[in-house]
Amino acid sequence: MIVPPGVGPGSDAGGGALAGIRVVELGGIGPVPFAGMVLAELGADVVRVDRPHETNPLALAGGLRRSRPSIAVDLKHPDGRALVQRLVDEADVLVEGWRPGVAERLGLGPSECLARNPRLVHGRMTGWGQTGPWARSAGHDLTYAAVSGSLHALGPEERPVVPVPPVADFAGGSMYLVTGILAALVSRSSTGRGQVVDAAMVEGAAHLASLVHGLLGAGGWRDERAANLLDGGAPFYDVYACADGEFVAVGALEPEFWRALVDGLGVDVGVDQYDTEGWPAQRAAFAAAFRLRTRDAWAEHFAGSDACVAPVLSLAEAASHPQLAARGTFAPGPSGHPVPRTPPRLSGTPSLDPGPEPAPGADTVAWLTSHGFSEEEVSALVGCGAVHQA
Repeated sequence: MIVPPGVGPGSDAGGGALAGIRVVELGGIGPVPFAGMVLAELGADVVRVDRPHETNPLALAGGLRRSRPSIAVDLKHPDGRALVQRLVDEADVLVEGWRPGVAERLGLGPSECLARNPRLVHGRMTGWGQTGPWARSAGHDLTYAAVSGSLHALGPEERPVVPVPPVADFAGGSMYLVTGILAALVSRSSTGRGQVVDAAMVEGAAHLASLVHGLLGAGGWRDERAANLLDGGAPFYDVYACADGEFVAVGALEPEFWRALVDGLGVDVGVDQYDTEGWPAQRAAFAAAFRLRTRDAWAEHFAGSDACVAPVLSLAEAASHPQLAARGTFAPGPSGHPVPRTPPRLSGTPSLDPGPEPAPGADTVAWLTSHGFSEEEVSALVGCGAVHQA
């Protein structure tokens, strides 16, 4: 039985697994808002602290601001800093993605925050980590993927290819930050004390390649692109063009899956699956066969088969795939384009559906007045410019 999102045996419709956990997210780009979104849709009470009059397109775009309110605070204003310190005093988690030293200069570094709130989990997201000779250098997903070794392994033999941001930013960054925060919260339940989570995108990207490093160390991986079982070097683990110019992905690694592929294509390769000398002949046979039909025709032909053949769908097509549609993997997005729901599925405390994506500072007055600030305090903060209501 397929259980729709937000529904399950013993589910609690009023929250999620992190209900009751208060998170202060200091506005940033990429990995930090993605982490804040995940925590919010797991049920945490997350507030995003944005800069007044935010104009950075990377901070405004990408659909990562959803599912939690935004307040706009001027951290250069002493009353703005005092406000955030007050929020941190009552929070379980603080999340920030500034370069090393910035939080300290604003009085929001770990020593200051943990001194005021020893139970705080201080999550820090950077590209290079808080220490080391490159700690204060700028970078982006591609930079961290390059240094981690992951970029070297991606692409054809001739050159690496530029990956989409999940490699370092979100998989290597956000998800390790969230993992660290959750681990620190579990630890706090027994020790009573918070701690600092130093999440570095370059380290997460490196760790994601643990299997490859293990195989390399054991002599089971060549340190070259398109030369191994799992990087397109093997003809039965690759992408092939179809008659309509679209593509299918083939992942028939095991012998029984390979036999289903060969039989389904109706080809006779005449060589052993793992005989590398015969791989060019296999590849040629597979390529010629796949060019005889369209992508969708092959998808229908191999539906229900163990040949591990799947259509390469566009971003716009993915939500309509029968498996993803049946599972409700995507939810309606505010712009009309579907957006992925936050996994994994928890039977008792399911993740919340994606919520609205407020503009920076859209919730300043309402959120503050509902979280312990009097109307007089909020009016004074707005009046002096410490906070901004969009």
